[in-house]
Amino acid sequence: MNAIQVKEGIYWVGALDWHLRNFHGYTTNRGATYNAYLIIDEKVALIDAVKAPFSKELLERISSVIDPSKIDYIISNHVEMDHSGALPAMAKACPNATIVTSAPSGVKGLTAHYGQLNYMPVKSGSTLSLGKRTLSFVATPMLHWPDNMITWCPEEKLLFSNDAFGQHYCTNTRFDDDSDFCETMQEAKKYYANIIMCYGKQAAGAWKTVKELAPEMIAPSHGVIWRSHVDDILDGYEKWSTHEPETGALVVFDSMWHSTETMAQTIAEAFTGQGVPVKLYDLKQSHLSDIIVNLLDCKYVAVGSPTLNNNMLPTVAAFLCYMKGLSPKNRRAFSFGSYGWGGQANAQIDEELKKCGFELCLDTLKIQYIPSEEQLKEIDEKIKSLD
Repeated sequence: MNAIQVKEGIYWVGALDWHLRNFHGYTTNRGATYNAYLIIDEKVALIDAVKAPFSKELLERISSVIDPSKIDYIISNHVEMDHSGALPAMAKACPNATIVTSAPSGVKGLTAHYGQLNYMPVKSGSTLSLGKRTLSFVATPMLHWPDNMITWCPEEKLLFSNDAFGQHYCTNTRFDDDSDFCETMQEAKKYYANIIMCYGKQAAGAWKTVKELAPEMIAPSHGVIWRSHVDDILDGYEKWSTHEPETGALVVFDSMWHSTETMAQTIAEAFTGQGVPVKLYDLKQSHLSDIIVNLLDCKYVAVGSPTLNNNMLPTVAAFLCYMKGLSPKNRRAFSFGSYGWGGQANAQIDEELKKCGFELCLDTLKIQYIPSEEQLKEIDEKIKSLD
């Protein structure tokens, strides 16, 4: 377990989690990394820790460069346990280290998790001299917990960005230019959609702050380090945090006897005929976290379900609950579905779409039993009427 040099005197000493496939209900099909960074100066600082089961890996990587007991400061940018879980092990291995965290939320959160350790609270704008290098702390509350902060090293133009700009992406390469760029950006987009989107306002503020800092390198707490594609990830965050998709349609459904599925396919074809890019998902086949990525690009959201026991199907209810929790904004939406007698699902979907803050751009598309060719043509015409 060896450290990897990031810059002269700065090392990646994190952990690789090749086998992780689920993170709070978000599928991590390419695993994850828990990134930690060691800065060796007149004072030695460790930026973040790792998930508790990987404490040994963290200590081995640090030990390949320096005796862990020589660490003076451990910077805890975020309380969440995939970043802080190794702190008790580090406190034993580094008995003289001071744990630097945000005031007051970081101290409160770490104390609740690990008891009283040697904490040093810092506020936004506080600085810490390591010798030739300085660390400056910028609070980024609710990106995505109240305690979050980022750490800036101006002498190196290096930003330790914590969860911002990260990806759940495990690879044996540590830098963006050593990795598949398309994969990296897709995982960064998925990370944003499933973890950061509900804090879009805070993400926009962080983007502005980082843009002004003009970093040459961004070292997040998950995934690869940005050094050749810094502008690309900053442009991505600028676009995603505006909540203003220009086009695109997301059609999501579940079906019992294919009638609602037929309606979904007709809706998708109608959008395609209008030159609108479409993503069509059957909730029986696709995971919520993979579907939701497409919401970043889609102006229209169509959600369909038949009626089962006076309700929408549970898969559709779960999707709507998941989507609502991520607080997307500025979408146009409508419901659709086939029914046998009650037909309550359509109104329930409409209500949930309203709770998302979406504009209902069409009256619900509701067909009893099996849709006829004439009814499908009517659906096509209604989609064509959308501006």
